[in-house]
Amino acid sequence: MNEIDARRRQFLKTSLGAAAIAIAPGMMLFEVAHGEAQGASSKVRWGMLIDTAQCTSGCTDCVAACNKENGLSGGTSATDSQWIRKIEIKEISSGRTLSLPMMCQHCAEPPCVDVCPTQASFKRADGIVLVDKHRCIGCRYCMMACPYKARSFVHEPLTGQNPDVPRGKGTVESCTLCVHRVDQGKKPACAEACPNHAILFGDLNDPESEIARKVHSVASTQVRADLRLDPGIRYQGL
Repeated sequence: MNEIDARRRQFLKTSLGAAAIAIAPGMMLFEVAHGEAQGASSKVRWGMLIDTAQCTSGCTDCVAACNKENGLSGGTSATDSQWIRKIEIKEISSGRTLSLPMMCQHCAEPPCVDVCPTQASFKRADGIVLVDKHRCIGCRYCMMACPYKARSFVHEPLTGQNPDVPRGKGTVESCTLCVHRVDQGKKPACAEACPNHAILFGDLNDPESEIARKVHSVASTQVRADLRLDPGIRYQGL
């Protein structure tokens, strides 16, 4: 090795070491080294608008897509992870029924983050709420704090994982809005898979985006808006 090569290697080691200090929780060093992840911007607020009129009862394409994308078993027992689930709602006075997907609501004021003793639960600058598996101690306070029952605990060892979606026994997990896809300019798997295009994903802060225009033009609801958590998931026709 000549002197120039030695200096180059030392420079790269120093640069990567400095970069590691600035990496947000939950982001792995190899992602930065390979240019696969970009810093989240507070100018963006990722969210969804779900049109319940287009969400068909009995259709679980969004659930299947989530399970496949994130390496979930698809089981529905108490010990299975469910990042998105379909729920049925019936209005007592009119008898009207609705079917809609329920997942982590990616709140602007997430209670899961407030109660986490290790700061494993955190919110990115762009509004996506995540769990840092390296910090999670499995206390499950966040599961109790979530009013949407959106979090799951991993009870058993995992195999056959998607390398883009690290998971681990003894940790809590929930919908990530497919952050690994979002950071590559793609839609979450559930939004892409919906046959009726009931799930609209985009930047709520961009007035020119399709989702922002629609939120301002149609009536939409945040589930448990009375809690003032300001969820990033909105429902039309609820």
